[in-house]
Amino acid sequence: MDSYAVFLRGINVGGINIKMADLKGALQDYPFSKVKTLLASGNVVLHSELSAKDVKAQFEKCLRDSFGYDAWVVVLTADRVAQLVEACPYPADDKSTHSYVTLASDSAMLDELFEAGKALDGVEQTRLGPEAMAWLAPAGGTLDSPFSKLSAKPRYKASTTTRNLRTLVKVSDAAADL
Repeated sequence: MDSYAVFLRGINVGGINIKMADLKGALQDYPFSKVKTLLASGNVVLHSELSAKDVKAQFEKCLRDSFGYDAWVVVLTADRVAQLVEACPYPADDKSTHSYVTLASDSAMLDELFEAGKALDGVEQTRLGPEAMAWLAPAGGTLDSPFSKLSAKPRYKASTTTRNLRTLVKVSDAAADL
């Protein structure tokens, strides 16, 4: 049985509101165990005998069937999340900048996003692997930052999601405790 982290895209923003208790309840009918939700932004850790690809398919099916929206998630093993946290060269806590990690279920889309980010003035980013990149935003200006605006484009909606590095640390810790 493997431990996974599941990162939901676009819930509790833009009219798609899901209570974490309702999500946990809906997941009971799927091949997952030790399901734990973290924060209200759509972070879940769980155990499953399924592959990451099959966890993704089953999780998205649950969201679509239970909550009636076109759902997308990124699924990583708990070990991989820990590796990404360790590989991030940016600080988890800094008064002037915030560190973010964009995760992807489609490495080609992340390649495209990363290349587009290179063309933006003042964007500091680094590739962490085929499924992740890290980037910095000024404290208090994340949503207005050029990279945040770029990554929010509908083109990337189905395959990427972004988390603050502090959140990724919490998810990694929770997955390790399963």
